[in-house]
Amino acid sequence: MNQLTGKTALVTGASRGIGQAIATRLAAAGATVIVHYGTDRTGATATVDAIRRAGGTALAVRAELGADGDVDRLFTAIDAGLPGQPLDIVVNNAAAQPAGPLAATTPAEFDHLFAVNVRAPYFIIQRALPLLRDGGRIITISSVATRMANPAQTSFAMTKGAIETMSRTLANELGVRGITVNAVAPGATRTRANAAVFEAPGLADFIAASTALDRLGSADDVADVVAFLASDAARWITGQVIDASGGLFLGPRA
Repeated sequence: MNQLTGKTALVTGASRGIGQAIATRLAAAGATVIVHYGTDRTGATATVDAIRRAGGTALAVRAELGADGDVDRLFTAIDAGLPGQPLDIVVNNAAAQPAGPLAATTPAEFDHLFAVNVRAPYFIIQRALPLLRDGGRIITISSVATRMANPAQTSFAMTKGAIETMSRTLANELGVRGITVNAVAPGATRTRANAAVFEAPGLADFIAASTALDRLGSADDVADVVAFLASDAARWITGQVIDASGGLFLGPRA
């Protein structure tokens, strides 16, 4: 029997990239997956179709995170699709991308980053908790940007640092219910959605040479870590940030 059979998972930002891989992986392990998307309905439909073709169960729900009423719309859509269904796994994956260096970031860009990357996960968890069964899992996608000093990602790294702190404190609060709360921090991860970024001359080789495992990450690399944390095998892991970067920028390799 698949290890997540009978469980229901919400994955935000699951229309492409890492979120799509997470949704597909959890479904392959037996979970019913709620595939959240903001604007990419085509991608969300493709995720659901792929899960169903493989024999899994999934439905897509839309809510543009960072806008007023976003969490209300999300949970209204969940209740419409799965009325009265409890949750077992919440994966906060959706995120706004880096807005640029300090000198170029506008207040509107800064506020949008925090609305999507910090406020939305916080209040999604708040709304999910009454639905989340004891022994549940909360997993939020962070970034290795929190342990690196990249001037082009200062505000983005700040948002990810906030959700790492959130994960530790919630782990301490929710442990009495057997709920584990962890964060996963990917590094440079090539997906179909961002493949063009890594086509810049020399960039992929530079990152691979700066990574202990000598390659770029894939969405499946991250999804497998999330699936482990969602499983019973990870029942004794909570309040942690799991680096899923292949050892990016650990230090000189020679």
